Amino acid sequence: MAYKRGIPNLRTVFTPHPVTDRSSGVSRKYLEGKDPVTGKPFLEEIIAALTEPVSKEDGETGYLPREPRPRFLVPDTVESLEKYFYENNFTDGLPIVLPTEEKVAEMLKATSHEPEEYVGKMAASTPHEAWEYTVEMVAVNAVMSGAKPEYFPAILALASTGATSLISSTSSYARMALFNGPIVQEIGMNSGVGAMGPFNRANATIGRCWTLISKNLGGSGTPGETYMGSQGTSLNYNNLCFPETEEELPPGWQPFHVQKGFQRSESVISIFGGWSLNNIAWYSPMPIYQVIRGWLEHFFSTSVTGATIIMDPTVAADIAAAGFDSKRAYADYLIRNTGTPGWLYWQTRQEELRQAERGVEPYASYIKLGENNVIPVSRFTGEAVMGVPVNPSVNFPRSPTPIEIIVMGGKTNTYWSGGDFSYASSTTVDKWR
Repeated sequence: MAYKRGIPNLRTVFTPHPVTDRSSGVSRKYLEGKDPVTGKPFLEEIIAALTEPVSKEDGETGYLPREPRPRFLVPDTVESLEKYFYENNFTDGLPIVLPTEEKVAEMLKATSHEPEEYVGKMAASTPHEAWEYTVEMVAVNAVMSGAKPEYFPAILALASTGATSLISSTSSYARMALFNGPIVQEIGMNSGVGAMGPFNRANATIGRCWTLISKNLGGSGTPGETYMGSQGTSLNYNNLCFPETEEELPPGWQPFHVQKGFQRSESVISIFGGWSLNNIAWYSPMPIYQVIRGWLEHFFSTSVTGATIIMDPTVAADIAAAGFDSKRAYADYLIRNTGTPGWLYWQTRQEELRQAERGVEPYASYIKLGENNVIPVSRFTGEAVMGVPVNPSVNFPRSPTPIEIIVMGGKTNTYWSGGDFSYASSTTVDKWR
């Protein structure tokens, strides 16, 4: 990152790793120890880096020029070219369709936009340089992914968001792309049985193309340099790309894109970000809307402020029959009626813990409940509203979309998935036709 920003000699001191979840005692030993790379005393290196004079070269500003890439590669055998793409980190590790001039030209016919037109820009993460790209550059990656030309407007829409699917986070972040509107039927996407599985070309290749764009046009995806996920995630292969099962929504339940202000007739892609998704089949004598509430209350993740629930149409129908006439009605119920497990509440609220120890209410009463009971404070609002009617004038919920609900599946069972994915943005496909 320093090199790309024109600071090739940036003074850097390395700490031992990991630093996550290490005690203050261990952290102090790090500070009093040595840099694991240079072997020099850690604190002495910091002082030297801050006090030694800066050279003329180090005082210069601006980005270093990017090495230009040719539009065409030198002709070679298929085997040699496939090897070249793989060895230069242009793939996702899987075989690709070679982007010949003819195949790219065929892809470009699927949009009215010119090949040289600017589509967007993307960076691996905030500190990295953002790269700009054109319609033709996106078309090259669409061919590589195995996408059909009719998928291209959707791929351009996805690329126009500038959202990388390979965020450079040590926590192995993932993405999700949800489709709504006529585009779903037009290109034959699967929103039924196995929609999140490897069974549909549109679902698979559009999602895969997002990863290729992120690598080749956004500079992401070089482990140890522009990708730092400690374990990585298989979700990055096609980034949970699927459509909502709009035709199976219960009466009164709106498609996701309509909830976000679009018309039903518009084709829209909505983007989410998160870490994990659990596929759940929990048979219980309790109504399923209460089962989901119980899961959400004890759900623990890197993110504790947002959640997305993907429910089979059979689950949505059961919840609607229980009296929830919209997605928002059920989401509001979940927000009002989920507290926070005691152990998690006190781990994340140190100031409240100090007040509880001084006898300040309501925290003093909360601490008496113990770590194994639930504190009546929702993680999704920051307010003590569990089971209490909420005044709509008091900015409720505080997060505009803390809990999102998506209906998708083939109605083979009362299955649902839940995870810490949070809604990021939506964009129209129609402008890229």
